Amino acid sequence: MLDALNALTMAGTRIHGSRTGRESAGVSTDLLHSVFMTSSSTPLFDTVLQQLDLDLAPWRGQGLAVRAPRDGTVYAHLSSHTPVQAQALIDGAHAAFLQWRNTPAPVRGELVRRLGQKLRQHKEALGLLVSLEAGKVRSEGLGEVQEMIDICDFAVGLSRQLHGLTIASERPGHRMMETWHPMGVVGVISAFNFPVAVWSWNTALALVCGNAVVWKPSEKTPLTAIACQHLMQQAMAEFNADHADCAPAGLSALLLGGREMGELLARSPRVPVVSATGSTRMGRAVAVDVAQRFGRSILELGGNNAMVVMPSADLELAARAITFSAVGTAGQRCTTLRRLIVHRDVAVPLLARLEKIYASVRVGDPLEDGVLVGPLVDSAAFAQMQSALAQAREQGGTVLGGTRDCETLGQDAWYARPALVRMPAQSAVVQHETFAPILYVLTCTSLDEAIALQNGVPQGLSSAIFTTDLREAERFVSSAGSDCGIANVNIGTSGAEIGGAFGGEKETGGGRESGSDAWKGYMRRATNTINYSDALPLAQGVRFDV
Repeated sequence: MLDALNALTMAGTRIHGSRTGRESAGVSTDLLHSVFMTSSSTPLFDTVLQQLDLDLAPWRGQGLAVRAPRDGTVYAHLSSHTPVQAQALIDGAHAAFLQWRNTPAPVRGELVRRLGQKLRQHKEALGLLVSLEAGKVRSEGLGEVQEMIDICDFAVGLSRQLHGLTIASERPGHRMMETWHPMGVVGVISAFNFPVAVWSWNTALALVCGNAVVWKPSEKTPLTAIACQHLMQQAMAEFNADHADCAPAGLSALLLGGREMGELLARSPRVPVVSATGSTRMGRAVAVDVAQRFGRSILELGGNNAMVVMPSADLELAARAITFSAVGTAGQRCTTLRRLIVHRDVAVPLLARLEKIYASVRVGDPLEDGVLVGPLVDSAAFAQMQSALAQAREQGGTVLGGTRDCETLGQDAWYARPALVRMPAQSAVVQHETFAPILYVLTCTSLDEAIALQNGVPQGLSSAIFTTDLREAERFVSSAGSDCGIANVNIGTSGAEIGGAFGGEKETGGGRESGSDAWKGYMRRATNTINYSDALPLAQGVRFDV
């Protein structure tokens, strides 16, 4: 932890270019260390703002109270946009799109490259802000920013590959081709559990495809969104200095507020594409609103992900993967492992190992070294966890853990011991996803039974199998195996790499925000025909002589 903070301090010995015109000296390592000796996050929070050269004054107000999951500290009160202001942002983004679409795609990629540079320069500070606002442990906060950097690199390369096809035609003197064109304004709705990565997945691709972006972040994590928008504005300023103001104002806009702002974005006819990440409930509402106006939605929703462990599995490797997948980010990832399906032949030794791990895994301040499980995002998340565990007991389950922990860190901070829940069957509560560190354990007697259990829920994001049997592995990833968008072998329920598929099936929404051909979701396809003969060639043998 201190190594990261040392790097942060060294990077910011002087703060330049503040909106307020201030210059501040860097903060000493001793002072940063002393922050952890107090219950308040405010000194560290202020330091991060300084390192990002971020002034919150233009954003302050009374609409949003931003609380730190770490200790319950209120970081700031921010203004929410009004519907009139929101519409002005959308109109401004549309005007920006009309200009930006005429910029060559490789030049558009240059803007994204500069954004990636800004993220690299400020990785430590932005990653720490993610940890402070979302409650992630330090490595996960930094890892999310690294993912932002990776998608920028990916999108820059993609900017030279937005290609169509030439189609064989039956008509002489005739050429037919597929072309791709920008859509317009892309609305991005993101959730608290990945407060910044989701924006970058969408924004990097949307920009190289020639679109503008309006981002509505979770009302629980507006500060990280403001920081990202701040870095984007810096990247645009540098880009425009070299490209004659090619990137217009309004190209990247930030919309703060609650559910009503997301609804406005989803219903706006000037937002042809809406990408939404979050709960299934939210996704259903967004999908209906967008579909009613024949818009396009890109949805990546909750997962309720499962892992199968077969008799031939490396149990030590499986235990490590299970622990990370199930308790990382306090069980609040869309790829969190929620259901463990274990073959009866190995259930006893594996569960004994997991019980030992669950009893010893360290829960606490996400900024401290050695802590693997940070806080739940708020009291509502803790209440939902307790409700799910109560239902599990009523449905025959046996619960290990799941109690509140680390109350000394703050009465408004909600830490919970990860819960290991043995279930007699895949009952109703198991088929419902709760964003919390709950792992339901089921047993099976065959791969067929395991696959049926894996597929027997409405969600379909990520899945995994642990086995050293080639036939079992191949069966699981085949069309007769997992019905999820992502199927992994001998690794946890990951979201794959940034250049691969991301998204899912069934209630997960089927959306893809990254991947080799995900750019097509941000563009419209057209067919162009060119007649270079002196005749009028018709198809299908049609004659029309006049």
